[in-house]
Amino acid sequence: MTAVIEVRTYRTTPGNRETLIEAMLTRSFPVLREIGMKLLGPFPSRDDEDTFVWLRAFPDEASRSPMKDAFYGGELWLEELEEELMPLIAGYESVLVGDYIGLWEVWPETPADRR
Repeated sequence: MTAVIEVRTYRTTPGNRETLIEAMLTRSFPVLREIGMKLLGPFPSRDDEDTFVWLRAFPDEASRSPMKDAFYGGELWLEELEEELMPLIAGYESVLVGDYIGLWEVWPETPADRR
């Protein structure tokens, strides 16, 4: 099966990009990795101070929904992050692409101290 990658573009409320990025790096990303997703980013826009892009990958299409459900149905999201982070997000877009070049196999690790 082919891995799938979500290319996620977030637009924050004015002035909240760094706050959201920091929360994602320190709180969301570690849990997403524990669930089995692979992550790259965030990549702040050089053209818009309220926009950034990040990638999350799943080993295959069948694993995507269960992995997302594990996070968004989990205690951290439901009892903390949803209420804290959603007001910082003005909008987002997500594009699902196939990993036809095999990026899943060589996906770089992102250490917590590389910010």
